[in-house]
Amino acid sequence: MILVSHIDKDQLVHLLKRFGLETQWIDDLDDIPGSFWGDPEAGLIGNRLYLRSDTPLQSALHEASHYICMDNTRRAKLHTNSGGDYDEENAVCYLQILLSEKLDQFSKGQMMQDMDEWGYSFRLGSAEKWFTEDAADAKQWLIDNQLINEKEHICWNIRH
Repeated sequence: MILVSHIDKDQLVHLLKRFGLETQWIDDLDDIPGSFWGDPEAGLIGNRLYLRSDTPLQSALHEASHYICMDNTRRAKLHTNSGGDYDEENAVCYLQILLSEKLDQFSKGQMMQDMDEWGYSFRLGSAEKWFTEDAADAKQWLIDNQLINEKEHICWNIRH
């Protein structure tokens, strides 16, 4: 599993800042504020994403994708639990896979492998099979909300 400490932190910070997310680095022995799953998973409070060096990169991009995919009403009250429905959760998973390609030391393949290792469960048995064979609805949700285009290019917007 790739951790945030395994990649260029400045590149991650720059990527997330494009969506209005601020990255807050937590000391390794401190609890991560806003972590729904508990340490070492990423935490999310308002527009701040909390990370430690042992935070899995997939967790950081998953929580960032929640921030990007939620509407302004939920974003205004965001603290720990991102909420959202089934369709939005699928869109979050799809978007985190696309975002992985924006980091030099990561890839879609590694993201999907890390998602499987973490314990994501997909009907077809793996993140890769889901992404390539069963995620058309998630892709369409992202297109409908102007977060990606038809060619899967990220639009650098957040949902309103």
